[in-house]
Amino acid sequence: MARRKKIYEGKAKILYEGPEPGTIVQYFKDDATAFNAQKKATIEGKGVLNNRLSEYFMTGLSTIGVPTHFIRRLNMREQLVRACEIIPLEIIVRNFAAGSLATRLGIEEGTALPRPIVEYCYKDDKLGDPLVTEEHIAAFGWASQQDMDDILSLALRVNDYMSGLMYGVGIRLVDFKIEIGRVYDGDFQRLVVADEISPDSCRLWDIETGQKLDKDVFRRDLGSLTDAYTEVARRLGVIPKSNGHSKPTLIN
Repeated sequence: MARRKKIYEGKAKILYEGPEPGTIVQYFKDDATAFNAQKKATIEGKGVLNNRLSEYFMTGLSTIGVPTHFIRRLNMREQLVRACEIIPLEIIVRNFAAGSLATRLGIEEGTALPRPIVEYCYKDDKLGDPLVTEEHIAAFGWASQQDMDDILSLALRVNDYMSGLMYGVGIRLVDFKIEIGRVYDGDFQRLVVADEISPDSCRLWDIETGQKLDKDVFRRDLGSLTDAYTEVARRLGVIPKSNGHSKPTLIN
């Protein structure tokens, strides 16, 4: 497919004009960043793994009726998605205390939360994506009350799906973040899960050992990020299991 005009380049992806109106080509880079891009590296194969895993999760969500922007994967690094207006919020769902929540509230990392906690951050890298409340969201017009009700419902449905899926392969879904976009059909608006769902945007711990299989491996210098993401893909069947003599290969 001929590549078109670049629309936007972020820390982990590049967006290009799609082949038809209302579509975008999303390209997954090998770049890894942490601590608001203060730590950076290029991790060979990371973009390929995230493309495949995000395809897997988005497709699964669609099959249970959760709307997403995903249309289809184009190749090893690109997927075709619906163009949508991104609501300027990161929606974070937490099942266990970790990261900033553990630090902020002085809770031991790994503590099970009494129920899933949904938090919102304002999407602005320059500000460090600050935590905001529904009062801020309403006051500044980032989303309506109906939008917020729909966002909460979508976030909890994604959590139910992802938690069960991961538990089935021996992985604990500690927390994750998603972005939500508005898609317009004439005058009708609907909200869809957008951006990506991958180990870049989730905390995933092995249930038995507590081994981290997410971007904390990079944040905390815990080993090979590619190996961690490959293990998630292998357990989910996204890539074939290794025969013990060679690393698993990704099938196009």
